[in-house]
Amino acid sequence: MKRTRKPVFFIVALLILALGYTTIFGVYSYYGDRRDIYIRGASDIRFGIDIRGGVDVTFGPKGNVKNVTESQLNGIKDVIAQRLVGNNITDYEIYADKTNNQVILRFPWKTGEGDFDPTAAIEELGKTAQLEFHIGSGTQVNTGDYQKPTETPVITGKDVDNAQAFIQQNEDGTTEPAVKLTLKPEGRKAFSDATEKQLNKGTISIWLDDEKISDPRVNSHITDGVAIISGGFEKYAEASSVANLINSGALPFAIEVKSNGVIDPTLGEKSLDVMVLAGIIAFSIVSLFMIFYYRLPGFVAVIALIGQVAGSLAAISGYFSFIPSFTLTLPGMAGIVLSIGMGVDANVITNERIKEEIRSGRTIDGAIARGSSDSFWAIFDGNITVMIVAIILMGVFGPPSGLWATILSPILRWFPASTTGAIYSFGYTLFVGIIFNFLMGMTASRLMLRSVARFKFLRKPWLLGGERA
Repeated sequence: MKRTRKPVFFIVALLILALGYTTIFGVYSYYGDRRDIYIRGASDIRFGIDIRGGVDVTFGPKGNVKNVTESQLNGIKDVIAQRLVGNNITDYEIYADKTNNQVILRFPWKTGEGDFDPTAAIEELGKTAQLEFHIGSGTQVNTGDYQKPTETPVITGKDVDNAQAFIQQNEDGTTEPAVKLTLKPEGRKAFSDATEKQLNKGTISIWLDDEKISDPRVNSHITDGVAIISGGFEKYAEASSVANLINSGALPFAIEVKSNGVIDPTLGEKSLDVMVLAGIIAFSIVSLFMIFYYRLPGFVAVIALIGQVAGSLAAISGYFSFIPSFTLTLPGMAGIVLSIGMGVDANVITNERIKEEIRSGRTIDGAIARGSSDSFWAIFDGNITVMIVAIILMGVFGPPSGLWATILSPILRWFPASTTGAIYSFGYTLFVGIIFNFLMGMTASRLMLRSVARFKFLRKPWLLGGERA
């Protein structure tokens, strides 16, 4: 076994404890009444409706509009959903009520907002979408996103009649999803000139609220105001989403809030405090069991479990700049608990193997090496299996344009589109929990154990599960 230096234990343990402390308490500076956030803590986590409550709001056409189509309502619904996901709010419920020509939305509010103003919270969500068509793809910025061209748009939402998703049959007999875009007479001349200019040379990009939703290449000169957008959709749901977003920016009416109110948490105001207390008690009991039963490996395992819990919470709070904050729901908390259980299981399997090697007469270094090696694949297989399940849940119940939905699109295209929500939250927390189980339970804990076993006063078989001399 390759020897691990003694200071490694202290370095790894201090890093884990620092992660745990800053994850819980965050790092802030205060200047008068202003608080600057350097590292987000647990108090910055956005909790779901089932834990903290939230907002219930109904959107509808402004004024006494009667002839509202289903596609127009779906356009309103999709653009609001896109704005919610853009703000990392995944625990929402949204419905299009065709009978009453309205869209009903429920979403959680931020933690710590005692004087919550539902009107202010929904103002950004309910504004009328601004649809524009521009020549070119826009300018790419440092983040990899594209910035909308500053030139006057070719046409806007007022020039669009409607957009409709359909299945197109190609000349070779294959089929693919596509979007049929129909323009009003007043927009056809400008669009015709633009397509003639870009024919076989470039694109005409479509922007909604400064976000590019489609970037089709111009393959024909459109003179009759009817364009087909195709070639970029893996499944029908993607084409339908783009059509709905275009329709939301081409509404012949403004959107207004019909009613709004506050939703009480379904679990009660004190439910979160009770769950946190129960979690602390459960973690303490598990930690005591690990230490008393497995001794030195158990002590190391507890430090690794602290790192796993801290990492899971950090991936939700926005602690890491490359991972946006995430809405934590009750199913999401269940995902964290399940992943912690997987972490405990990983340490138990390793510690049992080490104990068996010690009792069979191996040296301390040999027992640690053999026990870690023999347990690796059993732990790896179990965690990978759970991770695959979590990825499938995020792909099926996540945003259609999300990473996992895109990767799984060859499979998911055969299934009906779903929505984000509680199941997505469960899959996300389970996934990040397993990632940190690999980092802490299968990497950090083994490094610390090999390091701490170098200290002479700890090189006693009894401390690794052997019989007391």
